[in-house]
Amino acid sequence: MIVAIDGPAGVGKSTIAKKIAKRASLFYVNSGNFYRAITLDVIKNGIAMTETDLIIDIAKKIKFSLINEKLHVNNVIIENKLHSDTVDGLVAQISSIVNIRKLVNTAIRKTTESMNIIVEGRDITTVVFPNADLKVYLDASVETRAARRYNQGVSNLSLDEIEKAIRIRDQIDKSKPEGSLKISSDALYLDTSDLTIDEVCDKVLQKISSI
Repeated sequence: MIVAIDGPAGVGKSTIAKKIAKRASLFYVNSGNFYRAITLDVIKNGIAMTETDLIIDIAKKIKFSLINEKLHVNNVIIENKLHSDTVDGLVAQISSIVNIRKLVNTAIRKTTESMNIIVEGRDITTVVFPNADLKVYLDASVETRAARRYNQGVSNLSLDEIEKAIRIRDQIDKSKPEGSLKISSDALYLDTSDLTIDEVCDKVLQKISSI
């Protein structure tokens, strides 16, 4: 079974997907972490965002694997390093590179072959797994998403700065030449602005149980 969850930055895809994974006995996959891993490597190597060919070369050399629901790069777990403000500020630019998206999409499909998964990220329902058993699109206002991110306490930015960053991220995600943020016509659409995490999970689990 493949459950695909799509939606903009900061909408709670990861939190919700993790909870559903436990309750429905599915393997949780965060597609965004693949792009973040590439971004982290680009930063470590001091490569400018304009050096597209070098970024692609770095991505080609990365061996992705999923072990105990944790993303490993070249057999090293790196998830604890993927959510810094620096990575947050650059990942949208790197994920907009068409060849990077193709590499990551292939890696996601390869590492999850023959698995029952719940996978979340942008373009998951429209490009990566267009034939998923269930597609879900989570949404929320920019203000709500910024407040949630701020309240997590993982960013050094102010609330206004986080909101501005999310608006910029949304614009980049919607304008990508490939894999842009779109709502699949057959997806379950949920505006989570006024819903609790458990309420969202319950709605998705109801759909899963009906498959």
